[in-house]
Amino acid sequence: MTEFITTYPPLGQVTQFTDSSTIIFHALLDIPTGLQYEPWELALWHSDGGGHWSGTAFHPADSNENARPSVFHKQEPGTERVYFVTSFVVQPGSPIQFTLKFRRGPDHDWRWVRDSQGFDDGLIIVNQKPVQGSDIDGLPDLISNLNPDLRWKSHLSQCPRTRLWSIDAKVDGATEEKSAFANTPLGIPWGGFIRWFSLVRPWSPWLAPRHGSTGFHLDEDAVLCSFLSPKGKHLVFLGMSGLGDVTSLLRSGDSGQLTIHVRNDAKSSTTGTILVAVGDDFESANAAVMYHARDMVMRSKVLSGEDQTETTALGDVSTQWYEDWYDGLGYCTWNALGQKLTEEKVLNAVDTLAKNKINISSLIIDDNWQDIDYQGESQFQYGFNDFEAEPTAFPRGLKALVSDIRSKHKSIQHIAVWHALLGYWGGISPSGPLSQRYKTVEVVREDSERRGLPLGGKITMIAAEDVKKFYDDFYGFLDDCGINGVKTDAQFMIDTLVSPVARCDLTHAYLDAWTIASLRHFSSKVISCMSQTPQTLFYSQLPRNKPPVVVRNSDDFFPEVRTSHPWHIWSNAHNALFTQHLNILPDWDMFQTVHEYSGFHAAARCVSGGPIYITDVPGQHDINLIRRMTGVTPRGKTVVFRPSVLGKTIDQYAGYDDLALLKIGAYHGRAGTGTGILGVFNVSSQKVSEIVPLARFPGVVSSVRYIVRGFTSGGGDPASNFPMAIGEPASLITMTLGPGEYEIYSASPVTTLESKGKEVSIANLGLLGKMTGSAALLNTRYQVRENGRILVDTTLKALGVLGIWISTLDRLDLMNDFMVTIQGQPLPPHTVKTNGKNSRILEVDIETAWTEMELESGWANEVEVKVDFALGSK
Repeated sequence: MTEFITTYPPLGQVTQFTDSSTIIFHALLDIPTGLQYEPWELALWHSDGGGHWSGTAFHPADSNENARPSVFHKQEPGTERVYFVTSFVVQPGSPIQFTLKFRRGPDHDWRWVRDSQGFDDGLIIVNQKPVQGSDIDGLPDLISNLNPDLRWKSHLSQCPRTRLWSIDAKVDGATEEKSAFANTPLGIPWGGFIRWFSLVRPWSPWLAPRHGSTGFHLDEDAVLCSFLSPKGKHLVFLGMSGLGDVTSLLRSGDSGQLTIHVRNDAKSSTTGTILVAVGDDFESANAAVMYHARDMVMRSKVLSGEDQTETTALGDVSTQWYEDWYDGLGYCTWNALGQKLTEEKVLNAVDTLAKNKINISSLIIDDNWQDIDYQGESQFQYGFNDFEAEPTAFPRGLKALVSDIRSKHKSIQHIAVWHALLGYWGGISPSGPLSQRYKTVEVVREDSERRGLPLGGKITMIAAEDVKKFYDDFYGFLDDCGINGVKTDAQFMIDTLVSPVARCDLTHAYLDAWTIASLRHFSSKVISCMSQTPQTLFYSQLPRNKPPVVVRNSDDFFPEVRTSHPWHIWSNAHNALFTQHLNILPDWDMFQTVHEYSGFHAAARCVSGGPIYITDVPGQHDINLIRRMTGVTPRGKTVVFRPSVLGKTIDQYAGYDDLALLKIGAYHGRAGTGTGILGVFNVSSQKVSEIVPLARFPGVVSSVRYIVRGFTSGGGDPASNFPMAIGEPASLITMTLGPGEYEIYSASPVTTLESKGKEVSIANLGLLGKMTGSAALLNTRYQVRENGRILVDTTLKALGVLGIWISTLDRLDLMNDFMVTIQGQPLPPHTVKTNGKNSRILEVDIETAWTEMELESGWANEVEVKVDFALGSK
C-alpha cells in the first residue's frame, strides 16, 4: 500500500472563494499501519499569481475531532490516517496554483503528489467583487478581438448580479434545395480563460458535455459554452434556435476563438442570435441566458400567432395529477425483451414481475410492436404500415393484449407504447395503408452512419397538411385500445432533412401536431426521446405555456458496453445544467437492476429527480435494490422518491479525466428548511478521495445546523450523530470511493426547541434504508406542547422506517417517555427502537406497524406519524 493524500481545496480542480481571505488547507494522509508515528512532513507549494512559487509547511491538526474533517467511510484495512493543516492569505486577482509534496521524515526524500497519485495542480480563484451594471461597459470588455461585423445589444437580465447581451450574425437566404450557412468568428472570451465547459451535439438526437482548460477546441457544434476567467467570473454563451427557421450554434476556430455557426432554411436573409451573460457564478449566468431565450421564443410565437393556435388547441386538455405518471416505478421492454417483441413475451414479463412482487405502475411496450414493412437495409429504412400491432407477433391485436394486462395486473395504471415521430424510423411505408389514407411527401435525409447503420436516403412522411389528422387518428386508435401514454422516439429525424423547403414545412408542423395530440389524448403521459435537437429544445421544450412532459436527457443505457456506464451518468449530470431550465422532467433512461453498475445507475436515477423505470430480463431482478429506490403507499402503490429540485453536477468545469468525483446536487423541501442531497460517483478507473464542504450541498444555509448521513455508510459513522454547520472544520466531509462506487449524502436540517429549561435538537431524516429517503417527506411540524412534551408531526408519501435524530435520545426511555401514533393509533412497542446503545436516531417501523395493525388508507394516499415525547425521565 502506498501513501494517499486527500486535500481541501482539492488538487486537480478549481476552487472559488468570494473575498480576499485566509485559505485554510486540510490534508489527510493515509499511510500503512505502523508508520503513523513517523515524523511525516507535508509542504504546500503555491504560486503568487505572478509566476513566483513558495512553500508553506503543514503542521499536525488538533487531535480534537471537531477540528478535523468528518470521515464517513472507513479507510482501507491496514492503514492509518494522519491529519495536517496550514494556511496562507490569498488576494483577489490572478489564480493561485498549488501542489503538495511529502516525505516520511527528514531522512527521506520528498515526493510530489503528482508523481505518486497523478493529480494535476489545483487552482484557487478569489472573486474580486460582484458583477454590477456599472462594472462593464460592453462586450468588448469581456471578449478579446470581438468581431466588429457582429451586432450586439445589452438587455435587462432577470438574474441579480449578471449582465446580458444578444449578438446577431448575418446569414444569407436559402435556395430551393440548399440551406444557407454562415460561420462568423466571435472572439476569445476574456482574452484567455482557465477553464471552459460546453454542451455539444455528438450526433443529431443528443447533447453531451465537453471540457477543457486554456485551449478551446470543440469536436462538435455546441448549444452552450461557458468560460471561467482568471478573476472568477463566468461568461456563458447560448446559441438560439426556435426563432423562425434559423439554427444558431457555437464552434471553435483555428486559433481557439469562439465562432458562430448559423443555418438558415428560410428564403430571405436574416440573422442568427447568440445570447451572452456574465456573472459571479455559473448558475446565475446560465439562468440569465435561458430566461431571456424563453422570452424571445414566446415573443416570436406571439408575433407569428403560434401561441394563440396552441392555446386554442390545448383548451380542452384536461388537467391531471401529472406526478401520478412519473412517481410510480416503471418497466420498459427494450433491453429486457429484445427487439423481436411478441404478445407472449410481454405477458410473461409482467407476470414474472408480479410473481417477484415487483409492483410496477407503468409499462412501456417499446420498439417492434408495430406493423412495419421491413423494406431496406436497416431499421432506419423501415416504414410504418398501419396502426394495428404486428399481426404475427400480436395475433389478437393490441387491444386484447392491453385488456389482459389490465384485468390481471391492477397495479399497472399506465400502459404506453413506443413509436417514432415520423411513424417508424423510416417514416411511413409508401405501399402501406397509411400512405393511402393520408397525404404524404418524399424527403431526403442527410447521409450519416451511426453504430454501423446507414441513416440517409429517401423516406416517405405524412405531409404537413395531414399530420394533425394522422396523430389524432393514431392516438385515437391507441386510446381505444386502452393505451394511455406514448414514448415518441427518433424525434431528431426532422432535423436530418436536407431540403430547406421540407425543413420549413415540416419541422414546426410535426412538433405542434405531436404536442397537441399527446396532451389531448394522454394528458402529458408521454416520453419525448431523441429530441435534443436545437429546434425542438427551444421551440417546443423551453416555453412554459403547457404542462411539462418527460424528456430523455441523454443517449441510451447500453448494458453490454462497460465503459458507457460512468459516461452515461456523467453526461446526464451535465446535460441537466441546460435541461433544468426547460419545461420538462429530465429522464435519465431505463436501467437493469442485475448488472455490474446497477447500484451506480439506481443511485443516479434517485438523485436525478426524474422518473425511474427498469428494463430487467424477466426473472433477473435485484429485489433489495428496488426496495432501496422505492416505497409502498398506504394504498399499495410502489412509488419512487424524487427530490423536489432536479439533480445536476455542481462542478461545471471538472473534466471526465480529471480524477475528480462526480458530485450531483439535488434538494428536497422548502427553501431553508429542506434537505440538501449530494450524490457522489467515481467515474474513473482508480480510487478517488475528496474533501467536500457542507456549503457545497444544494440549499444549505449558514444559519442552520445539519445532520449529514451517507446512504451506503448509514448511521454507523460517528459523524452522523453530531450536527454540523457551515464553516466548521467538521463540516468538511471526506469522501473516498473506488471505481464504479457511489454514495448519497443527505444533509437534514436541525431544529432546536426548549421546554421547561431543557433543550433538545431534532432532525427528520425521512425513510431510512432508501437512497433518497428524505424525499419521502411531505411535511414536518415541530411543536412544544402546553405540558412540556415535544411533538414531531410528519406526513410521508410511503411506508417504511422513519428516522428521527434526537440530540438527547440516549437520555430518554422509549417505554416511558415516548408515544408514537400512526393515523392517530398507537404503534406496537416493538416497532419503535433505536439503532444501537449510543445512537441518537429513533427508528419508527411504520411499514410493519401498518401491516400488523391492519390499517386502511381511506381516502388518503399518504401516512401521518406523530412522535410525542418528554425531555427525560432518566
